[in-house]
Amino acid sequence: MQGQENIIVGLDVGTTKICAVVGEVTGNEINIIGIGTHPSIGLRKGVVVDIESTVESIQKAVEEAELMAGCEISSVFAGIAGGHITGFNSRGIVAIKGKEATQNDVDRVIDAARAVAIPMDREVIHVIPQEYIVDDQGGIKNPVGMSGVRLEAKIHIVTGAVTSAHNIVKCANRSGLDVCDIVLEPLASGEAVLTAEEKDLGAALLDLGGGTSDLAIFFAKNIKHTFVLSLGGNNLTNDIAIGMRTSTAEAEKIKKKYGTCITRNISPEETIEVPGMGGRTPRKLPRQILGEILEPRVEEIFTLIQREIYRAGMEKIITSGVVLTGGSSLLDGGVEIAESIFNLPARLGKPRGISGLVDVVNNPMYATSVGLVLYGARNQPSKKFRIRDTNIFNLVMTRMKRWFKDVI
Repeated sequence: MQGQENIIVGLDVGTTKICAVVGEVTGNEINIIGIGTHPSIGLRKGVVVDIESTVESIQKAVEEAELMAGCEISSVFAGIAGGHITGFNSRGIVAIKGKEATQNDVDRVIDAARAVAIPMDREVIHVIPQEYIVDDQGGIKNPVGMSGVRLEAKIHIVTGAVTSAHNIVKCANRSGLDVCDIVLEPLASGEAVLTAEEKDLGAALLDLGGGTSDLAIFFAKNIKHTFVLSLGGNNLTNDIAIGMRTSTAEAEKIKKKYGTCITRNISPEETIEVPGMGGRTPRKLPRQILGEILEPRVEEIFTLIQREIYRAGMEKIITSGVVLTGGSSLLDGGVEIAESIFNLPARLGKPRGISGLVDVVNNPMYATSVGLVLYGARNQPSKKFRIRDTNIFNLVMTRMKRWFKDVI
């Protein structure tokens, strides 16, 4: 950041919007000093489908954030999502070389745990240690200095499609930005909206975006499971456009202004004006039709997420409930439907743990970008996953070679 080491920028490259949030780190406090958003055109379901449009949107969002913050942005922490993301747990065991566990032993056990077969077209995005076990003594956060013979590590590995990850970096590079790290979006959102108690007791974070719905399950202050569902707010908009025979842009406006997913709460007398397509005259329709369109789709998204929680065997550890965040979580009645589907307490998650422009970013749609700033503040020196090379293809080869050398 050109001498401004205390400035961190989170770049949320989303399906609906590109959002850049600038944070200034002063001691233990993070001040939000700038924010810039621009509609996203070149992404579909969290994946870049048009490089030029994405680059243009990133540049405009970053320019707006630079103007507000009064600084020049040169590096960012970028978010990644999409149906190609998969997360799984792994474990590794090594013998402790001396009488006490050292940092070298910790590095070796993590390398042992991540030595799993990953297809050539996929790339490791995160290796997150969950817990260490020294001679059958579990629940250890940092084993350095502990006496023992055997060290075991449980880790969570997040992988994504190589092409999708590099297209995001390529777009940032072409916008004149270095990418410090690529961060899984639900992991970033968890940093921003979950309390320490929720992370400890167990919570399911559901980030409802435009193109994807991302799930992250936290327990004992660690991430236990990640999942990305390729359904989101855009599906709701398309349903309205088809069901009410109107354009997608008008359907989006209707969803934001009148949208609710609990039909029984709507009065039968209430009507909404729906603009016609191709110059046709607007029509008045009962608002209940809108509820009947949205309710089944929201229930479907939550049911598919619930199925994934049961498939992963995580239903018993999310005792503190479900936290909804992301732009689509603002839909009226979403929290009530989540409570009935998951049979757990649910709440709306807004960014916390920050100061500065709190009133501006106090909205679930900014959870990911604020979370990227918080993640960057806590993980600044992470050289393992740092990507600061303009020649992305050389970087890919170097990273893949290094990884395969570790495995072999």
